[in-house]
Amino acid sequence: MLLKMCAPTLFGLEGMTANELKHLGFKNVAAENGRVRFEGDELGLAKANICSRFSERILIELAHFKAITFDELFEGTKAAKWEAFIPKTGRFPVKGYSLNSALHSVPDCQRIIKKALSARLGAKYSLNWLPENGEEYQVQFSIMKDEVYLYLDTSGVGLHKRGYRPAQVQAPLRETLAAALVDLAGYRGREDFSDPFCGSGTIAIEAALSAKRRAPGINRSFSAENWHAIDHRVWTEAREEARAREFQREYRIFASDIDPEAIEISRKNAARAGVADIIDFSVADATWFQRRTESGIIVTNPPYGERMLDEKEAHKLVHGFGLAMKKLDNWSVTIITSDEELEHHYGRRADKVRKLYNGMIKCGAYYFKG
Repeated sequence: MLLKMCAPTLFGLEGMTANELKHLGFKNVAAENGRVRFEGDELGLAKANICSRFSERILIELAHFKAITFDELFEGTKAAKWEAFIPKTGRFPVKGYSLNSALHSVPDCQRIIKKALSARLGAKYSLNWLPENGEEYQVQFSIMKDEVYLYLDTSGVGLHKRGYRPAQVQAPLRETLAAALVDLAGYRGREDFSDPFCGSGTIAIEAALSAKRRAPGINRSFSAENWHAIDHRVWTEAREEARAREFQREYRIFASDIDPEAIEISRKNAARAGVADIIDFSVADATWFQRRTESGIIVTNPPYGERMLDEKEAHKLVHGFGLAMKKLDNWSVTIITSDEELEHHYGRRADKVRKLYNGMIKCGAYYFKG
């Protein structure tokens, strides 16, 4: 069965996500603001959930139409073939958003879509009342400039939640963004890699997963695994394919933090991710970073005013780190931060700056050549 799918992304990661999905073998991949649309079969649906490092979730597109009245929204929703996925006992909560559209009231849109779904499914199953006491089928809608997209969420918990980080220090970086930063920095498992402000260890863990080519979702579950409309065997097949692609070599991945508690949390997270054996964790001051190497990559998220330290302390810390980096050769540095004065305090103009978002927090990825 050919499925139209959509992968919402953090803003700034659309192109990377599109390239990833093309590499995974999907067709008609198209990047748009905040999402990537693509096509594949049921096995592809499972593969996208299990293997995508950058997607926030995987949605099945059920309808696309224009609506400027609630009648049009009702009829467009009712025309979609919801019964292909939702059984008569299925629960189908509705959530979504509307931007720059005539139908701007989100609660009213939710109510109309729910009503239309109930009418469609009630007629198909010859029921005047739907029990909704079975599996959940989360309905999502997107209305932008009067263009309506209706989806079913196959992921459940967001894909950035890999399952290895129940414990974390303050202001954690999303796993999907950490994976993207590792990729942008050019790490492929060959060079030395380090995060000297490792916090809960997310960047180093994502670097290890990427280096081993381990699918980030291989050890977690997804909503669509419980759907009767999706062949359960595709999930087993997708996981077997993912495991067959894993790669093992000798890695040099280092993660440090001045906070011993953070290092303990990082070690536990890495163990849950199955990569504790290839990451060297240590308690260390980033302003005294002295590791020597022929070729190295640093990707890090130093604390800034919104996290742990006040602005003055954060700027002093970044300045000290910048001084330490001046003494090193052959290390490229990528810093993710919401501090727009990063370059001033680091003491050097970045060779490249990329605008990204950590959830709703606007950030910059500052890249400094080694």
